[in-house]
Amino acid sequence: MVLEFAILGLLHESPLHGYELKKRLDAVLGRMRAFSYGSLYPCLTKLEQAGYISRDASGGTGRRSKVVYELTADGKEHFQALANEAGPSQWEDEAFGVHFAFFSHTDAETRLRILEGRRSRLEEQREGLRARLTRAREALDAYTLALQNHGLESVDREVRWLNELIAVERTGGLGNPPALRTSSTPNTVR
Repeated sequence: MVLEFAILGLLHESPLHGYELKKRLDAVLGRMRAFSYGSLYPCLTKLEQAGYISRDASGGTGRRSKVVYELTADGKEHFQALANEAGPSQWEDEAFGVHFAFFSHTDAETRLRILEGRRSRLEEQREGLRARLTRAREALDAYTLALQNHGLESVDREVRWLNELIAVERTGGLGNPPALRTSSTPNTVR
């Protein structure tokens, strides 16, 4: 479902051929969530069979034409329905990141539910990490302890970020939230 949602989201913006779609998936979702062509093309076939996308093989130049994929009316409707789902599956690591990448297509109430659900999930994880770290501190070597502390700091950072986003959403979600504002240095995100 994560790859399906991401494909529909990108095709919602414009028709794309497979190679360009793969590049945009990597750019939007980052290399850590990169999808292979081996998973991309079967998903495209599935979406086409479901009637959510169509393909046109007339694009391109030269001997070989490029297949261009485009969202159908049913696909737009399906994407919007997926964008406005808010439940435990959207709070998990991979699904949250993909959903967040397309938050501009998600209604404000759903964005807030997803952000709050994600924060709640991370707060539970943080408490579990703290408890395990407290119990096992003496048994861990310095490197393992440093790794565990790093994990805890990462969760703390994400919870703070989510708190900022939630505050912005609660005040209308307008403007450029502090967590998303770019600094004076080009291509840098605070």
